[in-house]
Amino acid sequence: MQWLEACPVCGNSYYRLGDGMLKCRGCGRKQSPRRLRRVADLIDAFVADESAAAAAKRLGVSYPAVHRHFGTLRRLCARICEQEYEQRRDQPCEYEEYFYLERSKRSRPEAVFDAQNFLTFDYDGHLYTIVMPSLHQYRHRFIDDDLTPVYAAEFARFKRQSRIIKISSRHNNIVRFWDYFEKSIVRYKGVSDETFPLYLKEMEFKFNHSPETARTLLREHYFRSPS
Repeated sequence: MQWLEACPVCGNSYYRLGDGMLKCRGCGRKQSPRRLRRVADLIDAFVADESAAAAAKRLGVSYPAVHRHFGTLRRLCARICEQEYEQRRDQPCEYEEYFYLERSKRSRPEAVFDAQNFLTFDYDGHLYTIVMPSLHQYRHRFIDDDLTPVYAAEFARFKRQSRIIKISSRHNNIVRFWDYFEKSIVRYKGVSDETFPLYLKEMEFKFNHSPETARTLLREHYFRSPS
């Protein structure tokens, strides 16, 4: 594994200590070769969209450990996305609003309050997303006031307009991200409101970067973070 020869933080070479640990010639950080390999394997699985269960079985690691590491990697994806946004935030951009509702809920009018609403910004080919406040908190108020049919009709109208936008903007980068998001999110078979922003940032990160760049960025940020 070539990257074991260079520190993922500063890029300098390692030298081996008497106890088998590796020490960077540049930043002086010590690393265990076994830990480096394990993290590399988990990052490879994450970038390749391998499920936590499949990765755990293949790597001989417990499912809770893989699930925990994947959660850490999603938080790193979000951190990297925010840093990249800060570098572009003053540039001109285009944006569109998007509503996502799980397919299993789309036939129920009251389920519109479970929809996830997010903005997608396109900075000359580099995308950034912002999750809007959830409507879930207003569910009971709308139902009690018998406004669900009104809101459901408005939601359906918006979805029809969004579909028209998709059809007429087939090559739009934002639309390509929406298609990628729709295909990717179903792998998780249900995502809670609390964790949805992290999964969205994972997809934003993977959409913006090639697999090799994604692996490199995650390795660098993983080892820069406190253990």
